Amino acid sequence: MQKLDLTIADHGGGKIVSREELVGVKTPAPVNRWCPIPHASLVDEVVKTIERGGLRVTWENHLLAREGARYFGLLQVEGKNEEGRDYGMIVGLRNSHDRSIVAGLAMGSHVFACSNLAFSSEIVIARKHTRFIGRDLPGLVEGAVGRLADARNRQTVRIDAYKRTELSDAQVHDLVIRALDARVLPVTRIPEVLHEWRTPSYPEFVAAGKTAWRFMNGVTEALKGSNLFARPAATQALHGILDTACNVLN
Repeated sequence: MQKLDLTIADHGGGKIVSREELVGVKTPAPVNRWCPIPHASLVDEVVKTIERGGLRVTWENHLLAREGARYFGLLQVEGKNEEGRDYGMIVGLRNSHDRSIVAGLAMGSHVFACSNLAFSSEIVIARKHTRFIGRDLPGLVEGAVGRLADARNRQTVRIDAYKRTELSDAQVHDLVIRALDARVLPVTRIPEVLHEWRTPSYPEFVAAGKTAWRFMNGVTEALKGSNLFARPAATQALHGILDTACNVLN
């Protein structure tokens, strides 16, 4: 399986670090009922739980922002019988030490041809970092990772539908406006999306024909360089728009 290199797919700010460096990030002391989770503890628990479920973490990358107060991680996950796919499964992790972001997971896809990321579902691990979060973390992570299997199956159905659905230029122009209205992308990125639709940068999407799959990857290509912390919300909204256009059943 081809790995995603976050240094190639621009991350929109922050510092890329190793998992070992995460251990060195100081976790603030609890204040009243707020007890923050160490970034490294969250990652370790998620990785262990994924591997207990029979999946493999084949690659990982970690991003710190705001002097370590905000964390975003990517885990490339591989299961059985996934040979021949042109995309892989990505699990995004998030956490904060400044109360700005709740701890959570985001399930998504990584397209091998272009290193594009698209998150399709988000699962909250803990809405608040409260007193017993350290004790409860293993059970919370177990429940969140357990929901990834259903999300993974829905992702397969969704992408298969995108690949089957042909779009006219008029339909794509309408989808661009709907994506703009849903704040998937700013108006400044519209020319790039249309360029990727008309003349894709990657031959794989030329060969795919004028499909929803080609359009989705045009949008995610245009989103490279945007803030990774905001990417899950943007691409989930994109999936909502395309699911309607492709008659994907939820």
